[in-house]
Parts: sequence; structure tokens; C-alpha cells
Amino acid sequence: MSFELKPEYLENLEEDIQNGKLEAHLETIEDLHPADIAEIVDQLSLDSGKTLVQEINEEKAAEVLVELDEDLRAKILTEYSGQEIAHELVENLDSDDAADLINELSDEKRREVLNNIEDPGQAKDIAELLIYPENTAGALMGKELIKVNKNWKVMQCVKEMRQQAENVEHVHAIYVVDDHNILLGTLSLKKLLTTSLKTPIEEVYNHKLQSVEASADAEDVANTMQKYDLVVMPVVDAIGHLLGRITIDDVVDVIREEAKEDYNLASGLTDEVESDDSIWVITKARLPWLLIGLFGGIMAARVIGHFEGALSALPKMAFFIPLIAAMGGNVGVQSSAIVVQALASKSVMGNVANRLLKEIGVALLNGVICGVLIIGAGLFLGYEVKLCLTVAIALVAVIMVAALIGTFVPIILDRYKIDPALATGPFITTMNDILGLFIYFTIGYALLDI
Repeated sequence: MSFELKPEYLENLEEDIQNGKLEAHLETIEDLHPADIAEIVDQLSLDSGKTLVQEINEEKAAEVLVELDEDLRAKILTEYSGQEIAHELVENLDSDDAADLINELSDEKRREVLNNIEDPGQAKDIAELLIYPENTAGALMGKELIKVNKNWKVMQCVKEMRQQAENVEHVHAIYVVDDHNILLGTLSLKKLLTTSLKTPIEEVYNHKLQSVEASADAEDVANTMQKYDLVVMPVVDAIGHLLGRITIDDVVDVIREEAKEDYNLASGLTDEVESDDSIWVITKARLPWLLIGLFGGIMAARVIGHFEGALSALPKMAFFIPLIAAMGGNVGVQSSAIVVQALASKSVMGNVANRLLKEIGVALLNGVICGVLIIGAGLFLGYEVKLCLTVAIALVAVIMVAALIGTFVPIILDRYKIDPALATGPFITTMNDILGLFIYFTIGYALLDI
């Protein structure tokens, strides 16, 4: 059953925590999923949230901190010493979650935590994970896994797996390696249960598997796991040594972060910002794109000024300027959004010319339909036939040009290793506004004998 956080309960809990009566709630709260407790902590005041995390049992507290927003987690961790983080939190987490938590600490506190981890093997695993750059497969992976040697027989395999499973909370897969720890394949649990105990593992394991190198980009890992419907993926080094595994929950976090980043870029935000950030931080994230829009507005004004004679001769042309600019921007964003989604899922393959021809066809059809509608609407509103035809032809041209820009820009950005999501934001809208107005007035000059 899903948990629903009601305002009345939250108010009551906040009041009881401040009055030192949290103990009455602890049993109920500790029965909740860590994500639900994290939701409660997030809604409480900072002091009450800190108190709640410190009062629940250590294992649950560690899992709750992993679920919290990074900024809130950092504030709560200030209440813990390096020794407390090591004993109460890190030792209750999988290696990948522990590495993520430690990685957010200062260098001094990070060393203190690592020096206070009692299990040398766990400390070594976490230290190795901290070496990998952010947003790589190595930074995502955990060390907890089950592996067996291809030369073992089934009986020895079962015995070794039982020992390894003591340190693994969830067994997602059984990996088969050789004497040099080179990953060879996976072992099916069904095969293990239905095969003679004297059968060598080499005869029953599956040689086909998807693996990823530790240096691979996290987004590529997410795309691969999504493509093949995997819940876990092994991580190897350049030679093929088995290093760890990445589970689906880590990949979901990557997909969510990438979607958030793309949304920010499409909305005109250059940095990752939160609603509770300072005015200066939010301003610094938004200002660059506003300046681009400002520059675009100045350029659009220059275009209109260049065609001042046309407006003086036929002032009614000005009535359709917002229409031309809006349609160009909308079509450009539509086209770029489709291409950006295809690039994100790696589905832009084959001949780029085919993609281009398709967009031209779609743009032409949409442009003709909109052009016919604008002629009808213009005549109904009493505008001259020649002006209506000019606006319609200009609209078709603007829609086609905007579609081409919306298709090409993200592909070019992606080719030069720039996030193509930039193409769905103010950048492409501003570009289409300027070009759209230029096309409109140029066609007006040609058809209206100005």
C-alpha cells in the first residue's frame, strides 16, 4: 500500500518533535519505506528533520539519507562526525550508495570516514569507487555481487554462493569468471537447481551477456539497460575483469537527472537550480539565456527597422509580425524536440537526408494547411487578398525553414559533443524569430510591390 503524507499528520509530528514527544511516532515511522520517511523529513523543518533521522534506527537512517535531496542531505550530515558517518551510515549501505554519500563530503571528512570504516574490505571497495569520474559506469556501480569460477562443479558453486550471499542483500545475477577474474557469462538459477551436482559450471553457463566498461558514460549505460530490459549489468575494465554491477535503481536516477538537465536547458537554465537556492544563484542560472533573448530581440528590431519602408507603405503588415514569429518558434521547437528525443534514445540512425526530407514534407503539409487557414481568416477579417496571400506564402516558407533549423541544430550540436537539448530552448526560438521576420518582409517586398 502506498504511503500518503497528510498535512494534519505532518503538523502533529512537527509539534511532537519540538515538544520532545517523537518516541510515540517512531514505531510507525520505522515501518515505512525509506523513500516515504525521506518525504516526511523533506516536509519537516530542518531541525525537526535532523532529529527524526538521528532517532530512527541506524540502518533505516542510512537508507533515508540516500533518498533525500543532495542539499538537504548535506545539511543533515553536518550533525555527524566522520566516525559516526562511518559506523552508523556507511556500514549500513551498499558500496555504491556509500561512495555517493562520502563523495559529497569535504576531503578532510572523507578521509576521516574511510579511516573509521571497520571492515578493510568495505573501505577498499568504497575507495576504489571514489576514483571513478562522476557520470561514468564506474561511479554508478556497486561491488556487491555473486560470482563463480567456470572450473567449479555445481556442488562447490552452491557452497561458495552461500558464503558470498551473506554480504549481498539482493542477488540479481550469478556471474561466471575464469581464474583471472575475466567475465565470461552468467549462470541461470534454474540451471543450477536442475543440473547434477557433479556437472562443471563451464558446461551450463550462458555465454551471452551485456556488459559495460567502467569508463562508459552513465547515460549510455542507461540507454543500454533500457534497450535490453536489464535489471542489472556487470561492469568490467578494458581487459574484461569483473569489477562490479549496476542495478536498475541507479539507472533510474541517471535517467531522472538527465531529464531534469534537459528540461532546464529547454527552459533556459544553464545550471542545475533548486527552488530554495538563493536569489543570486537562480539569477546567475537564468541570466545567460535572457541575454540571448535580449540580443535576439535587438536583432529582430534591426530586421524590422531595415524594412521600415515596407511598414510605412503598408502598415497592415505589422499586424502579422507576432503570428510569423510565433509560428516559426513553435515549429522549430517541435522539430528539435523530436530530434533531441531520438538522439537521447540513440534512435537517430541511417541517412540524415531521409530525416531531412521527412521534416520538409511534414513542414510543407503543415505550412499549406496553416496558409489556407490564414487566407480564409484574413479575408473574413477584411484584409486585402494580396496581403493575405503574402502572409500565407511567408508562413509556409517560415515553417519550412524553422523545421530545417529545428532538425539540423540538435544533430550538429550532438556531433560536436554539446547537449542537443540546447536546441529546444530560447536559442532556437530566437534564431527562428529573426529569420522568420526577414523572410516575411522579403516576400512582402517581392509580392506587394513596395
